[in-house]
Amino acid sequence: MTFRNALLFGAAFLSGIMAAPGVVSTVGATGVLIPAAHAEAAPSTPAQDSGNHAETYRLLTLFGSIFDLVRANYVEPVSDRELITNALNGMLSGLDPHSSYMTEKQYADMQVQTSGKFGGLGLEVQGEDGHVRVVSPIDGTPAWKAGIKPGDYIVAIDGHNIDGSPLNDAVEKMRGKPDTKITLTIIRAKTTKPIIVTLTREIIRIEAVKAELYDKTGYIRIPQFTEDTAEELRKAYAELKHKAGGKLTGGLVLDLRNDPGGLLTQAIDVSSFFIPSGEIVSTRARHPKDSQRWDAKGTDATDGLPIVVLINGGSASASEIVSGALQDHHRAVLIGTKSFGKGSVQTIMPIPGNGAVRLTTARYYTPSGRSIQGLGIAPDIVVKESREDPVFSIREADLSHILKNQGGNQTKPPARNDLPALSASIPHEPPANWPTFDITKPATDFQLQEGLRLVRSMAGVPAPDPVASLPPAPTTTPAKNEASH
Repeated sequence: MTFRNALLFGAAFLSGIMAAPGVVSTVGATGVLIPAAHAEAAPSTPAQDSGNHAETYRLLTLFGSIFDLVRANYVEPVSDRELITNALNGMLSGLDPHSSYMTEKQYADMQVQTSGKFGGLGLEVQGEDGHVRVVSPIDGTPAWKAGIKPGDYIVAIDGHNIDGSPLNDAVEKMRGKPDTKITLTIIRAKTTKPIIVTLTREIIRIEAVKAELYDKTGYIRIPQFTEDTAEELRKAYAELKHKAGGKLTGGLVLDLRNDPGGLLTQAIDVSSFFIPSGEIVSTRARHPKDSQRWDAKGTDATDGLPIVVLINGGSASASEIVSGALQDHHRAVLIGTKSFGKGSVQTIMPIPGNGAVRLTTARYYTPSGRSIQGLGIAPDIVVKESREDPVFSIREADLSHILKNQGGNQTKPPARNDLPALSASIPHEPPANWPTFDITKPATDFQLQEGLRLVRSMAGVPAPDPVASLPPAPTTTPAKNEASH
């Protein structure tokens, strides 16, 4: 039996709707993949065993009694499978926000997600007190094209209210065959009326990477860590170098904003693409022999190219591992806003014929030994997307009964004395006359523009200030004879 490591975030249900991001160590192959160490109990005396077993039997008898009461007296008939599935979900979700039971279909959907191809709308959603909240639309998908934003609440599907419904039910309703239409009713902060959008479901193909060349400065965006990410990164970087005439003299911007995570193996490979040696990430489990460490593979494919990494509150799990490793090794400068803060590892344990269990089995730590659980990765330079408070405000620390941050040797990244001189003058938010952010127009992306300016200065090439090219801010003259209120 072999274990396959991956990072997924939240209660992952797919179908073009994806559950919110999170860190997961998944196991592949068939069979019930539970490491022997996980099944071992601490040594105990015969008297203790007898007492523990007696208490366990008493509680199982209680469960059976309640099961019989519900089956016999609930207002509507309920199948045994539904009752047991609900009980399993309750047992696991009561531990922490990221442990859960998956039915066969949900498990199959999760496996499809990591391949980068699945059907639906292209939304990552999360349950929040009975509401369905959008974590992020996936680049290029129907949800993205329709303008759905992080922080939006989906309150109705095809005119039917879903507020208060279980997340699973809402996700099932949003699933459907490609080329079929669906209407979502959305509540958005600071918008007085509900927003109604009609989308057409389609097969979602997550682009492993996106790449652009901005005057010999490379830009690579990783929307999610799928099976092809590291390979596509290598191809994209080679193509950018070719377009730039053999060398990216203006450095590289790596965009991990709103990247919910994906496969751990890919996070390690992506980190190793830039870091020549040393630790990338480590995990610490309940049983020490299950703890692991992954090191860089000995080569920096960019040969020390200056790098700036963009992160925000939607950067989670695999993207936090990459940004944390690059930050700890002083291999890149991070700008943006604090990341999500998902620092635990889940193991997917398939149960043949009955889905799988997603169980939190470890915490992970950055190369400097810090845990970002509930804290997130703090950027080296804070740069907000807009002057307004971000709509996306849910992070790991806001979820119920999260794991404690413990086991790390520190909570802050190693001190940096290598930040470029320009970093002190980078504004933390756009000026008042900055154009409204439009995801399809890079010139309106303040974080990206400041990232390009910073990395160019690190590379020693001219770095024009994007704010300097703006038209003068409009001035307002108070009207005469107006009464103040």
